[in-house]
Amino acid sequence: MIFIVALLAQAAWGQTADLIVENANVYTVNAGQPKARAIAVKGMRILAVGDDLSRLAGPGTRRVDVKGMTVVPGLIDSHVHMAGLGDSLEMLDLRNAKSSSEVVAQVAEAAKSRPKGEWIRGRGWDQTRWPGSAFPNAVELSRVSKEHPVLLTRVDGHAAWVNEKALEMADVNAGTKDPPGGRIHRDAAGKPTGVLIDRAIGLVARKVPESTLEQTKRRILRASQECARLGLTSVHDAGVGAEQITAYRELIASGQLLTRVYAMIGGAGAHWEAWLKKGPEVGDWLTVRSIKLMADGALGSRGAAMKEPYTDEPSNRGLLILNQEQIARVAKQAVERGFQVNTHAIGDLANRTVLDAYASALGGANDKRFRVEHAQVVSLEDIPLFAKYGVIASVQATHATSDMRWAEQRVGSNRVRGAYAWQRFLKAGVRIANGSDFPVEEPSPMPGFYASVTREGWMPDQVLSRQEALESWTKGGAYAAFEENSKGTLEANKLADFVVLSKDIMQVAASEIPQTRVMMTVVGGRIVHTALP
Repeated sequence: MIFIVALLAQAAWGQTADLIVENANVYTVNAGQPKARAIAVKGMRILAVGDDLSRLAGPGTRRVDVKGMTVVPGLIDSHVHMAGLGDSLEMLDLRNAKSSSEVVAQVAEAAKSRPKGEWIRGRGWDQTRWPGSAFPNAVELSRVSKEHPVLLTRVDGHAAWVNEKALEMADVNAGTKDPPGGRIHRDAAGKPTGVLIDRAIGLVARKVPESTLEQTKRRILRASQECARLGLTSVHDAGVGAEQITAYRELIASGQLLTRVYAMIGGAGAHWEAWLKKGPEVGDWLTVRSIKLMADGALGSRGAAMKEPYTDEPSNRGLLILNQEQIARVAKQAVERGFQVNTHAIGDLANRTVLDAYASALGGANDKRFRVEHAQVVSLEDIPLFAKYGVIASVQATHATSDMRWAEQRVGSNRVRGAYAWQRFLKAGVRIANGSDFPVEEPSPMPGFYASVTREGWMPDQVLSRQEALESWTKGGAYAAFEENSKGTLEANKLADFVVLSKDIMQVAASEIPQTRVMMTVVGGRIVHTALP
């Protein structure tokens, strides 16, 4: 019946397809037609979805036989940092370092080829993977980099390890006070150790020369190419400045951008004030209609704001970067001007603070689709408030599998029940959008899908079914960006964004999911990546 309707529509339009992908195993994520064998595309949109669409072919139709491979809607990563990914591809990659000495060795090698005074930057170290799990020290880096300032960002982006040269350039010493929302790690004598938490990072980071527009464009372009290779057709860029928006516009004008972008203004300030005057901007390739706020830090560096002290550091409750009044003020501005508010909140205190601020600004409304980014540790009694206020939980599945080794040590056995609690959200009627937070985690969505459906055995009652996981990477992301009418499912008249996969991720053994390759990525009917023979 669906096929007949599709043919009737085609006959009425008098159109033939530009592209037909056939002999496919299609998961549409459309409840009215969950499976199909082919997709026909006209221009930027889907013309029809069915089992045999050969009658829609004309002399100019490109037909791609995918020989039974799986097709899913274009995958949407709901929390990324595009310029950060491009930048990270130009930095030292420290994710696989098994000790601080391995990081030091990479810095020593880089120092050999860099001019004196040039910054050495890196990203991805994680002291919880090292023997003893202790934070490193500036002295270790200074032994191999006396003439180069060094700035190495932790895997979560909420801590940095710097050398003595960098501390000296930033004039950070025993007399330097902790900035609001930040902390300088110190030794017993009060001397900075070289580890900076959250806003304290800025004391050193502001000394790094600013990126030029051309550098920003190059990094975003490189990130976009990586997204296309990995099957991401849309991303939500969590915190952009004016230069990044200019870079996006220039890349779109030149036809180089390969990934659709839903951009969040990076915090309140002059840039936000300018957008409040202008109002939201909605487009096929770039939409700007939200603001990203930061309520607290990260769990790994104990900067996440907790209601009670950390179980493994009783003197510390983390850092609340913005209070309820500050968040509510921005949220009220957003409501008045038609913007969405997306606030980073990891600790249970931060999550409750954000929810209370949203409630104040919404005034009883629950249709503004405000979001909590990460929603990582939430008190069980606070989870229903997400549903009450219509707040979306924008989660990153691989955070659970990355943090599972030490999360309970941080928060204890009781609070951990509300950590990465995806099924608790769903059962409370809360909508979920999934993502990676790249470059904090790998940009590939396959590890995220795997983590969603397995959690590698940790708290198995909170795993998502494969259908729920696929929806969180497609429909969930579309809804979180007000785009459910144009993307997220495969059906006629929606944007022709879809991905061909080497394995059937809905059926294969879970262990095979991370090895799944993206064989073709289509964005707006254009093949932007192919690995098909």
